[in-house]
Amino acid sequence: MRLSILFLIAGALLFTQAAQAERSPFRDAVPGRVLVFPRDYGKHPDFQTEWWYFTGNLGSRDNTWGFQLTFFRRSLLKERALRDSAWAVRDLYPAHFALSDIGNRKFFHTDMISREGPGLAGASSEDLNVWIKNWSARREGDSIRIDAAKDGYAIALDLTSEKAPVLHGDRGYSRKGDSEGQASYYYSLTRLNANGTLTFGGKSHRVTGYAWMDQEFGSSILLPDQVGWDWFSLQLDDGTELMLFHLRKKDGTVERPFGTFVPKEGPPEDLAHTEVKIGSQREWTSPHTKAVYPMGWKIEIPERNIRLSVVPAFEDQELTAAKSTAVTYWEGSVAVEGTSGGHSVRGRGYVELTGYAHSMGGRL
Repeated sequence: MRLSILFLIAGALLFTQAAQAERSPFRDAVPGRVLVFPRDYGKHPDFQTEWWYFTGNLGSRDNTWGFQLTFFRRSLLKERALRDSAWAVRDLYPAHFALSDIGNRKFFHTDMISREGPGLAGASSEDLNVWIKNWSARREGDSIRIDAAKDGYAIALDLTSEKAPVLHGDRGYSRKGDSEGQASYYYSLTRLNANGTLTFGGKSHRVTGYAWMDQEFGSSILLPDQVGWDWFSLQLDDGTELMLFHLRKKDGTVERPFGTFVPKEGPPEDLAHTEVKIGSQREWTSPHTKAVYPMGWKIEIPERNIRLSVVPAFEDQELTAAKSTAVTYWEGSVAVEGTSGGHSVRGRGYVELTGYAHSMGGRL
């Protein structure tokens, strides 16, 4: 699954809404929903929290790069405001943008937030078309165009999927714990051919590579005793992909990992009832926040004869989203090597680590 990061912004507005109703007016994710595309690429206003998440590894003539571009939607009110105004606040749209210069071990990140109107941010309910000011992701025919730019750092990429959407969990219904309603709907585009331009420090580069897209929506995902999660999206050179995820609790225990194995051809395999082992090899202390993150992982899935070593492209890929979600987390490009099905494999991917700088419990 792809969980992501959204803090409750605009506390006064949320407090006002909470005073208006004793229970949440938003729908919970329940089994049985049928995801239909392209409609489900769009926004889902009946659910409080939603995100569109793009990550990828790219190559230029003389360097390698990683990128992240994420659009969040957080609803404050399920229904439209009683007073019809372009400035009425129903949805907030935070966004995060990051670039990794792997060859030079340099990292850039920025974030912003906007209300929906008038024309500052928004998303279509019919198809993928989400934007925040001059950042956007939209589907155009068979491809997805993503754009973001800030102070000499930018991406302008066309993404074309080699595979159909992968529905995680039970046909897209992804449980996040034992509590009823603690779930989301979650799908991914796990192998997107990427080409376009990347600008780092004012210098533009023609790039190609692979990207990954997650979309997830729900209204109740984390409990107060669940402090954070570790998430892996791995693209291997044998044409397969692997998504893995586990939650961590306040008492230091880790809930059972789950995920999805995507073969080169054929239907994806849900790993919820398969033994998955994820172990970190060392730790890294952020010089910016003093948060201590695991670094370097060993992944084993004995049933599929998968044994992988995952290492960060470089360590300092921590984001502090003070201007939007007030969340600090590690999200970075990684390299992969090992064996799958008895054959040697290599690959690239992304890892997300939350709850190490502060607890995420109860925020989503």
